[in-house]
Amino acid sequence: MTLILALTQFSLPASLEIVFAILCGQCTVGWSNDLIDLESDRLANRMKKPLVAGNINAQLLSKLIFVALLLAVVFSFFGPLGIAGGSIHLLGIGSAMAYNLWLKRTVFSFLPYLISFGAMPWAIYCAKNKIPPIWLYSAFAIFTVGFHFVNVIKDMDSDREQLIMGLPQRLGTKLSAAIATILFLCGTTLVLMR
Repeated sequence: MTLILALTQFSLPASLEIVFAILCGQCTVGWSNDLIDLESDRLANRMKKPLVAGNINAQLLSKLIFVALLLAVVFSFFGPLGIAGGSIHLLGIGSAMAYNLWLKRTVFSFLPYLISFGAMPWAIYCAKNKIPPIWLYSAFAIFTVGFHFVNVIKDMDSDREQLIMGLPQRLGTKLSAAIATILFLCGTTLVLMR
């Protein structure tokens, strides 16, 4: 998705730099989530997680997180995104980290999805001194919030046992599935009506 969106504004080499910056940001967020959740993942016996399975150790992962974050910063600010787009990208990373550290346990668990994924089109367009079409960033935000509700369903019981009470966990499986369906329909309608 990042590559397709970047290609609407940049050349292929510049777009690949943007993809690399976004990928490094995603690695920072995903790996830190695994590190922060290590104990709860062990309690839930999530053997698909590399840390739980012992495929990688926490010390090495901590170093990789630092390297990924450093690369995300360098390739954001000194690459095609520049100061404007790079700042928005780092806002997205910061928002996702807030989810990992705290917000996923609150009623505001959906906000980082709204902010972080909604920021991606803004980062690319602002780097070119443009404003993204409203349908584009709205669709990104709506689809990813819907994904948040769907993604939580598989771990609903273990999350509740560990008192990870984000909005989907508070609402329950059926209501979360219904909200996700409504959001996906709204996002699809928005894209089709653009």
